[in-house]
Amino acid sequence: MRHVLAASLLATTMLSLPSTAHAQAMSADEAAALRAELGALKAKVQTLEARLDAATTPSAPAPAAVIAAPAPAAPSVTAKPATEIAWKGAPELKTADGWSFKPRGRLQVDVASIDAPAGVTGTHGGLATEFRRAYLGMEGKIPGGFGYRIEADFANSAVDLTDVYLTYATGPLTVTAGQQKPFWSLDELTSDLFTSMLERAAFTQAFGFERRVGLSAQYKGKALLLQGGVFGDNANDLNSDSNNSVSLDARAIWMPKFGNTQLHLGGSGHWRNINDAPAVRYASRPFVHTTNSRIVDTGTFNATSERGLGVEAAALAGPFHVAGEGFWQTARRPGFADPTFFGGYAEVGYVLTRGDARIYKDGAFDRLAPSRPINAGGPGAIEVNARYDYLDLNDAGIVGGRQRTLGVSLVWAPISYVRLTANYGRLMFDDAAIGTPTGDRDYSADAFGLRTQIDF
Repeated sequence: MRHVLAASLLATTMLSLPSTAHAQAMSADEAAALRAELGALKAKVQTLEARLDAATTPSAPAPAAVIAAPAPAAPSVTAKPATEIAWKGAPELKTADGWSFKPRGRLQVDVASIDAPAGVTGTHGGLATEFRRAYLGMEGKIPGGFGYRIEADFANSAVDLTDVYLTYATGPLTVTAGQQKPFWSLDELTSDLFTSMLERAAFTQAFGFERRVGLSAQYKGKALLLQGGVFGDNANDLNSDSNNSVSLDARAIWMPKFGNTQLHLGGSGHWRNINDAPAVRYASRPFVHTTNSRIVDTGTFNATSERGLGVEAAALAGPFHVAGEGFWQTARRPGFADPTFFGGYAEVGYVLTRGDARIYKDGAFDRLAPSRPINAGGPGAIEVNARYDYLDLNDAGIVGGRQRTLGVSLVWAPISYVRLTANYGRLMFDDAAIGTPTGDRDYSADAFGLRTQIDF
């Protein structure tokens, strides 16, 4: 650069010399004057070269004005962005300081029918369609180990709160406050998005398993899960709750893994003081939700408290799984014998598509995610299940009936967040709470259901 500048200055000077200096011979005085002028130009060029060297040398000190007011440094190209967006069925926003936000929801549309003897299910039998669930909400994390979830069900022109809670996690311990599921049953704690049948086992409905407002804690180790809490009533019933009931619930699970085989062994305990309005009722719908009829039903009877004891077991090995549970619910009736009711099920299932398997996570079954979804040219994931379900509501002079169900289901997940489930159940009743027009209380029924669901 400096050589170009010097040449430019010399060329400019030569062009500015009198034309007579090039056209004719110079006198001695003229030659001396020209040498003097060229010497001055050479000095100027040297001065300019020195200045250029000083300006372009990295170690050269910056001018005082620049030192006093340096320009802002350009951001590093490797710096973490302030906000990241991931995709987990829906966009999830995360910030570098620990905040996150993700919308969540699900839609389940059921078409179902029950074929029972005339007069048993009334106008609620036959083929029916319903929005089984239409959840909408949000979840995320807060700096400091906190998390939150707020969700409501908008199905069938009603708004019911589902999960509404705040969590705090530190290491293997998590504390949860708000509306949540108490710790009852593998089938109950498995999300309704991932259950084998359209509806859970009959005893989970009969014994009133539902979300309740409370405070709980969970410890999760490598092969041990401990859960416990104290709970009141469901958030949707708090304004009309006149019993001020309180319950204590706990669950312990041993979940070791041996090679590719996942085991699940555990139990749960439940105790509830009913307090101001001492009455209970145990009843269940017949395998599908589209009917309001409860063919097994104890009716309402006086009770001051209830206690429950559950056992549960499961094993998963590749595409195969087995599961089973039993639950005993006892109602305390001062002055009368205390009835103990029982419910349980045994289930087997197999995933037919190559490379796919039922997933287990944190003490419950999880999403059936296809390894070859249809948008990648595959068949999705296909699973078949069979279940025997039993519920006995007869004891200590209370006749609520017995229900036995043989159920089969076919599950197809074309992609991870879309699922279609079809199931059929053969139900057999003894001492049914609802008799036929001829008075028969021992009979059978057939139920069929088809669910289309999407979640995010």
